[in-house]
Amino acid sequence: MDIPKLVEILRATIVPSQREDAEAQLFQIHKIIGFAPMVIQIIMADHIDMPVRQAGVIYLKNMITQFWQPREADNSRDPVPFNIHEQDRAEIRNAIIEAVIEAPDIIRVQLVVCINNIVKHDFPGRWPQIVEKISLYLQYTDYRTWVGALMCLHQLIKNYEYKNLEERAPLNEALEHLLPMVYERMVHLLQDTSELSVLCQKMILKAFYALTQYFLPQDLITRDAFGLWMQVIRDVIDRPIPDVVNSFDDDEKAESPYWKSKKWALHILTRIFERYGSPGNVTKDYKQFSEWYLKTFSGGILEVVLKLLDQYRQNIYVAPRVLQQSINYLKTAVAHAHSWKFLKPHMRQIVSDVLFPLMCHTKEDSELWEEDPIEYIRLKFDVFEDFVSPVAAAQVLLHTVCLKRKDLLQATMEFCMSVLVQPGAEARQKDGALHMVGTLADLLLKKKVYKDQVEHVLTSYVFPEFQSTEGYMRARACWVLHYFCDVNFRNEGNLTRALELTQQCLVQDKDLPVRVEAAIALQVLITSQEKAQVLMEPHVKVIILELLKIIRETENDDLTNVMQKLVCTYSEQVAPIAVEMTEHLAATFGQVIQSDEGTEEKAVTAMGLLNTISTILTVMEDQKDIMAQLETVVLSVVGLIIQNSVMEFYEEVLSLVYSLTCTNVSANMWQVYELIFEMFQKDGYDYFIDMMPALHNYITVDTSAFLSNPRYMEIMYTICKLVLKSDPGEDPESHAAKLLEVILLQCKGLVDQFVPLFVELALERLTREVKTSELRTMCLQVVIAALYYNPALLLETLNNMHLPNTNEPILSQFIRQWIDDTDCFLGVHDRKMCILGLCTLMDTPSNRPEAITAVAQQLISSLVLLFEGLKRAYANRALAEQDDSEGEEEEEEEDIDAVICEDDDDVIEEDNHEYLEALEKSIGGADVDAEEDDEDYDEDGLEETQLETYETPLDEEDYPVDEFAVFKHTLEKLRVQDPGWYNVLTCNLKADQVKVIQEIYTLADQRLAAKSKLSVYKQDKCTYRQINSLWHHCYGHHFLSFHRQ
Repeated sequence: MDIPKLVEILRATIVPSQREDAEAQLFQIHKIIGFAPMVIQIIMADHIDMPVRQAGVIYLKNMITQFWQPREADNSRDPVPFNIHEQDRAEIRNAIIEAVIEAPDIIRVQLVVCINNIVKHDFPGRWPQIVEKISLYLQYTDYRTWVGALMCLHQLIKNYEYKNLEERAPLNEALEHLLPMVYERMVHLLQDTSELSVLCQKMILKAFYALTQYFLPQDLITRDAFGLWMQVIRDVIDRPIPDVVNSFDDDEKAESPYWKSKKWALHILTRIFERYGSPGNVTKDYKQFSEWYLKTFSGGILEVVLKLLDQYRQNIYVAPRVLQQSINYLKTAVAHAHSWKFLKPHMRQIVSDVLFPLMCHTKEDSELWEEDPIEYIRLKFDVFEDFVSPVAAAQVLLHTVCLKRKDLLQATMEFCMSVLVQPGAEARQKDGALHMVGTLADLLLKKKVYKDQVEHVLTSYVFPEFQSTEGYMRARACWVLHYFCDVNFRNEGNLTRALELTQQCLVQDKDLPVRVEAAIALQVLITSQEKAQVLMEPHVKVIILELLKIIRETENDDLTNVMQKLVCTYSEQVAPIAVEMTEHLAATFGQVIQSDEGTEEKAVTAMGLLNTISTILTVMEDQKDIMAQLETVVLSVVGLIIQNSVMEFYEEVLSLVYSLTCTNVSANMWQVYELIFEMFQKDGYDYFIDMMPALHNYITVDTSAFLSNPRYMEIMYTICKLVLKSDPGEDPESHAAKLLEVILLQCKGLVDQFVPLFVELALERLTREVKTSELRTMCLQVVIAALYYNPALLLETLNNMHLPNTNEPILSQFIRQWIDDTDCFLGVHDRKMCILGLCTLMDTPSNRPEAITAVAQQLISSLVLLFEGLKRAYANRALAEQDDSEGEEEEEEEDIDAVICEDDDDVIEEDNHEYLEALEKSIGGADVDAEEDDEDYDEDGLEETQLETYETPLDEEDYPVDEFAVFKHTLEKLRVQDPGWYNVLTCNLKADQVKVIQEIYTLADQRLAAKSKLSVYKQDKCTYRQINSLWHHCYGHHFLSFHRQ
């Protein structure tokens, strides 16, 4: 194919009527050797239309992303997947850096993605030349050439950004030559204030940030070199902005390279100070560096940072990200006595002249409030915005300095009150003062001198703002109540008034942002104030219906969380409107997913809506009539998601199916069962674990219906078979094996024809590599369940079974593996199942197989080990339930005076320090302190397993079979009826094992007596509390005693 023909095909891809045919042609020819280099020629041809070049570079980027790395077929019989031929790859590597240098920005931005992917797979092995080329082009005198070369350097460094020090060796080797050269270029560029020069500076700073963001290579950047870099970075921050830039509008200013270079310079300084230069809060590798950095650089850097903040104080423009990073630098400086010494004289003025204006409602806020209130709400509740917002940075700095440094809380509160009491103060100033007071709410409620005054502040300065003519002040009043939700109202009338005012804002206010803040404030007040819950009970319907309207209008995820909490709090009051609520939520969900705008944010909102529906289903679970009506509504949502394969909501929709099948499986839900199977076959392998709770319900909630249609069992078996044979990972495989075990125990005596299929499936999986003990024991457990289901049927099945790659009898292999893995059975259920299986094995007739006789003397030892673990597991369960019944103890009141530091103290964040040390170990190697870890290893942490949540009849409290009693009965029966076999089993027992057996006998008698008493209690209709108390006394007491010995 020639270039003109390819140009015409690419041109056709941007014509809607020709796009499909053009893309089909590209699909036919893109595998031809020479195609990709030809695309590069088109991209770099100045005479070709820019849209065609753009189409070409996007196609090339997608090709390199998908097909650069050589791949092998998953199956040896399958054809080798396409990848770009090495001949073409060599041509691309040879040409692409020049292409980046020469291309216009709109093309270059796509080419650097190509560079990134090529570096990922080919550097240093196939492409060491990239270093030489970058070095070569940095020796040119043309700044435009430097921009392209620096972009390539940035991509080279970014590929190693998250890698540990050992993996960075090829990069460090390259930078030993390049970094000094880049520094020299930076020094040269600082003398030139042209836009192109500053653009190069910005690229150098971005690359340096990527190099140092997660690791500071101290062997590459020596202290002398570091000092030189700090000086040029400081010079960038201190450099004045040209007058021509100051004439731009604010958005253009922020995007100019002059402000962006300052932003990256401050990014570097803030990151280095926080991660490497903060003594007491760094890993040991940076301990000496941090002390040197603090004493050598913090004062000088604070000087230029304070100069920037002073410009803002004087109403001189400072770009928002530069302002944010400057404030973040101060936050770290607050913690250290050395840097606090420089900062302290300026701090009160910073609070009043920098933080306060930032926290006031601005003209831009007002414009957005009026023009697009939904966008205003989105920005105010966007968690990602907090990472870049100077307002959020101001909040954090204010809170930190008032928490950690003496007298700042008092000074700040005096300043705020001076604003609030000032006659004729502007509304926006009052907003800023209340914003600051609310930010400090948790400190004020813990500090004795303020806590008693909070109620007065609320009634005097917050309540009146509910009547403000400014919507943002009404919103701020709601926001302040939200953050003071834990205040102890001495006057119940004030609590009532707070609730009334907030409810009025929710129901009656004309401004949508006010209603959103009111909804959140009302919910936290109801949750935090016990009396509020009762006071608002008569208004629940009005509140919830209004909230549903706001959720539909704003699609705000925070409000779906509010709704979930209200539903849980007022379950009885919600019942009459549950169907109406769910219809509203379902309609809103449909509205959200059918919109194309703001995909990621809408996905979060949609998930919140589904979770709210799930909460309603959980709360209404026992209301059969309501559940029947809810099912119809919810199934419309389930069908919408499954039939349209909206995979991002599969987890939530499967949760809905689970909720709809917890107490009853209707005819409609059996149709959903078929849909789940279709979903699984189409694209649901990755969601099998999410399907498990619903699949478990289909088996256990309506077992007779499950068995009535052979199709249902066929589906379940097919799912488990596909999971166990397709290698999706051992966790899904363990869940599939668990499902087989559940069927055998739930349908005992009813599924004989499936026992051989289940057993073969489990044992066949064991013939392939198994990495985890969980999967191995779960596959064994399927066979043990079959043994418990019908011993004779299992023995016959194993005798008739032939597995690949083995000549040894299957029964012998199975029993030997079972005995060897006895210590791997964990939790209550698995040990119980294992014990019942071993007791069944011991109780075989006199013509027992040789495989059982061969392990005779290991059977009792294995059972003793299992009972020891089982007693510990029961004890842990009893302790956990005892803790739950006792409830949470009240938290001790903390006085923040205990954490305030004197001026010559450093603030050491213990949590941060421990986290960094743990991170260092994980990066540096897991075996560093292996011996210490072994000493701290707590086996109790393994007593409960994830799969134990899928209950079987064995796990029911009133199940008639008790494993302790079965063991005692089996041994006593063998002692009387088969003394020879009994002697073989017990002849080599040690004294401590005999003692354990005696304890088991005692426990067996006690548990049977307890069950008898429990039965009497239930017949006498005793209270749940009485029955529960007896249960713990009779079942938990002995295990707890054992556990504490």
